[in-house]
Amino acid sequence: MSYNVENWLTTDRYIANKHVTSAPKPESEKSAVVDVIAAHQPDILGVVEMGSRAELDDLRARLKAKGLDYPNVEWHQGIDPDRHVALLSRFPIVAHDSQDKVPFDLGGHPQAIQRGILDATVEPESGYKLRLIGLHLKSRRPVPDVDQEALRAKESWFVRHYIEQILARDPATKLLLYGDLNTTKDEYPIRQILGPYRSPARLTALSLADDRGERWTHYYLLADEYARIDYFMASPALKPQVVIQKSGIDSSRNWNEGSDHRAIFTTIDPK
Repeated sequence: MSYNVENWLTTDRYIANKHVTSAPKPESEKSAVVDVIAAHQPDILGVVEMGSRAELDDLRARLKAKGLDYPNVEWHQGIDPDRHVALLSRFPIVAHDSQDKVPFDLGGHPQAIQRGILDATVEPESGYKLRLIGLHLKSRRPVPDVDQEALRAKESWFVRHYIEQILARDPATKLLLYGDLNTTKDEYPIRQILGPYRSPARLTALSLADDRGERWTHYYLLADEYARIDYFMASPALKPQVVIQKSGIDSSRNWNEGSDHRAIFTTIDPK
């Protein structure tokens, strides 16, 4: 499962129509997030928009109380001090290759992939390794010091370069990219990350839908807009092992009580 849990951190927020500074995520929202995860009981959980390591451990404890124990953790810093990408796994994490800082130049100014690149390899059974790449690209909200679209495009270019390096070293790598890419599939960043057609390193974006056949994963209240911006992408070696009939988008009735995103899930069968 991949899930943007919407600001599971301490930040300024509106609670009961009042602006509150330095407030944690409300208990009702945390409970709703846990309910969504518990309904699917994923073996591996990719988390986006998580706060500190202590706040991640808070989520782990709440899930453990529901019978979901994730003893193996990948958490990395990135240059964004507040929001992080993380990975929780029932299975051993046998390689930790996350890139906290991926620097580049944009318009003559130093920049970097805001939340870095989470890179962890999980071994669900002896001899079978699954490499997870977790991402949270720059948000679609404008910021004063940089063009948000240009920054997201640059981030995607460096992600593609990173993936090509992995698959060039070992084309048989079973790689699953997950996360909130903050862009729709017709836009440049998605095309860039997927890679060129006919390339041996091209990824496949999994075609996911909920039980009503709807494909959106995010509701943006300000624009009253539904869009698909959360993804799974599989490498050529992994694609045949994806069970698309057991993959989809969460359609829990209370999905919007915990987050403005809906969780996505997939099933992998090595056989």
